[in-house]
Amino acid sequence: MHCTKNITSDLVWVGADDRRLAFFEGVYGVPEGVSYNSYLLLDEQTVLFDTVDKAVAHNFFENVAYALGGRKLDYLVVHHMEPDHAATIEDIALRYPEAKIVCNAKIKDMIGRFFPTDLSGRIQLVKEGDTLCTGRHTLTFVMAPMVHWPEVMMSYDSADGILFSADAFGSFGALNGRIFADEVDFMHDCLDEARRYYTNIVGKYGPQVLNVLKKAAALDIKLVCPLHSFVWREGFGDFLAKYLKWASYEPEENGVLIAYASVYGHTENAANILAARLCDLGVKVKMYDTSVTAPSFILSDAFKYSHLVFAATTYNAGVFSTMEQLLHEIAQHNLQNRKVSLIENGSWAPVSGGLMRKILEPLKGTEFVGDTLSIKSALAEGQLAGLDALAAAIAASVKGE
Repeated sequence: MHCTKNITSDLVWVGADDRRLAFFEGVYGVPEGVSYNSYLLLDEQTVLFDTVDKAVAHNFFENVAYALGGRKLDYLVVHHMEPDHAATIEDIALRYPEAKIVCNAKIKDMIGRFFPTDLSGRIQLVKEGDTLCTGRHTLTFVMAPMVHWPEVMMSYDSADGILFSADAFGSFGALNGRIFADEVDFMHDCLDEARRYYTNIVGKYGPQVLNVLKKAAALDIKLVCPLHSFVWREGFGDFLAKYLKWASYEPEENGVLIAYASVYGHTENAANILAARLCDLGVKVKMYDTSVTAPSFILSDAFKYSHLVFAATTYNAGVFSTMEQLLHEIAQHNLQNRKVSLIENGSWAPVSGGLMRKILEPLKGTEFVGDTLSIKSALAEGQLAGLDALAAAIAASVKGE
């Protein structure tokens, strides 16, 4: 049975929610599920924008058939070839043999590699600025390479001011019967998952995102239809402001993220004391145990806060594994312009501080605040002055003193 949602009088959401997926891309936990968005335009000619993951294929095919109401499908526009949006391209092409596949040259190459059926004869290639008129609507195609794959493009409908934004402006989380961002308190209830989605999926490619945002600034946008999460018709400027910060690697808040890796609690104790001192100095603090919380959540808050503290025990002459994984994730996602402080521990040879510094130093704009606090086994009474000095240095930096 179909489950569709009307976006405008002639644009229909035909996607589906997936609440059984445990890990998006096999990596990122999605406790609130995820949506796979596809849109059908019912003009003089019909246009399907993207497909969905195979996990929800049955619902998707029913939705498309119902929304078409017996009409033929004229065009399938493919914005992005990642399988969560493209896995059912071949199925749609076989179900609707008259449909032309509109895409760019890189997408055409990927279609040939992903699917055994030769679809090349049905492909209509487009490039930057090309248009497609379907009747009342005219689509203009905007290339968006590395947001976040090299083939990505977007479409802009000038008739209704709709930007089909591919993976940009998406979020983790199922729609749960709603379709518009203003049907929820998005900036309060959904922003954390939107940030986690951006930072982990797109975050490495800030300059490319900024380039696309410059193109979008020249368009009269009234609706934004992403491939995941809600459609924007109101309040988009607030979300766009967040995107500009994330893409510029500019912190959202002045505050301190403390992430620690502790085996028997001694490193955790030092992190807790530092947190207490910082709070006493009027500094906002968020804490994570890297052995408990997955890196995607901590990475998201690393993009959020201005100051980062990493505290880790030395393990096998290296950095404890969960902290090492987190730091490599941060480095791989190109986080920049953060102020960093370090705490190391080791019963006979504490070396984790220098190793953590080596991972983070290459990141552009990274500034280290205070001296690395080095602990042997457990924080000694005589080291409290050093910890207080580190807290004072961090607090002064957060406050711009």
